[in-house]
Amino acid sequence: MNTDERICSIALTLCPGIGHIGAKRLIDTAGSAAEVFRLRKELPKRFPGIIHASAVAALDCPEAFSRAEAEMEWAEKNRISCLTLGDERYPSRLRECEDAPAVLFFKGNADLNRLRVVSMVGTRHATEYGKQFCTEFLHDLSELCSDVLIVSGLAYGIDIHAHRGALANGLSTVAVLAHGLDRIYPAVHRKTAVDMLAEGGLLTEFLTDTTPDRHNFVSRNRIVAGMSDAVIVVESAAKGGSLITAELAEGYHRDCFALPGRATDEYSRGCNRLIRDNKAALINDAADFVKAMNWGRSTDRSSRMASGVQRSLFPELTEEEARVVKILSRNDLHINTLVVEANIPVNRMSALLFELEMKGMVKALVGGVYHLLA
Repeated sequence: MNTDERICSIALTLCPGIGHIGAKRLIDTAGSAAEVFRLRKELPKRFPGIIHASAVAALDCPEAFSRAEAEMEWAEKNRISCLTLGDERYPSRLRECEDAPAVLFFKGNADLNRLRVVSMVGTRHATEYGKQFCTEFLHDLSELCSDVLIVSGLAYGIDIHAHRGALANGLSTVAVLAHGLDRIYPAVHRKTAVDMLAEGGLLTEFLTDTTPDRHNFVSRNRIVAGMSDAVIVVESAAKGGSLITAELAEGYHRDCFALPGRATDEYSRGCNRLIRDNKAALINDAADFVKAMNWGRSTDRSSRMASGVQRSLFPELTEEEARVVKILSRNDLHINTLVVEANIPVNRMSALLFELEMKGMVKALVGGVYHLLA
């Protein structure tokens, strides 16, 4: 049996009836995709109640390995990275989601685990109002938080304006595609896609020869939502993919923001409804956003640390801070995992972690992971 984790991960996605949630559950349970296949016949006995006998038959699929090996060969030839769930370059925020892809294909140079990741989505029929917001928001954001990664879907309208606005202001940007990396859709966005390879990249869960079918976009949206700290819906009609992304973000405990518009504007109806139903916070500009996310504290933190803040031997902790410390005492965790386990919103968690850093209780590691100091 082929023990290459990348090939095994690809093959697992090709086994009939497994699905996104099933594949991740199998990998999480067995420890790796290679172990899933190695222990195929023993899985139901080793993990009763978790893995059923039906999985054994589904995993007996030689054709999946043949296709996986061909896909891996193509990826290597075209200098495309194949990221498995155990790869340190795999988006750590996305890894925490129940339906995270078992494997991702990435071409570019972006750090998918930037400390700050924002997804900007919206209608394909962007108005001048929406376009102007993208331009001004990304210009101001680049001055307030220059280390932000901007994520979108390379589609017409708001998506492409988000990517181009990021590039114009020196921000790294990644497009999540609804097809394989052997093509670009829509084709008119090819130049922007190429430009992004130097200042970001292209990411997908789909194999080559996968066409941009309608259902692929819904699947793509969960990656856009899951790999970010926050989702911003710039414009949306009463129905649309952006609203699906917003719902996914809520399910993943991500912060969601929406740009308000006039009640009579067709492409503001979705945003206004998100705000009305308390599913998204109202956003006017980058300053609003940075304040809401508690991202404007970096300068304060540097100055306070430089002034020689000493750790208290017996720091007084609030109830929420004590909860976070107790969770971190078990293991180093990403901020998004802390959000879920402590049941505290992301923006509030950011503030708590900042205060705990000032008290000398925790330390921020690379990629949004936090460590409890002894």
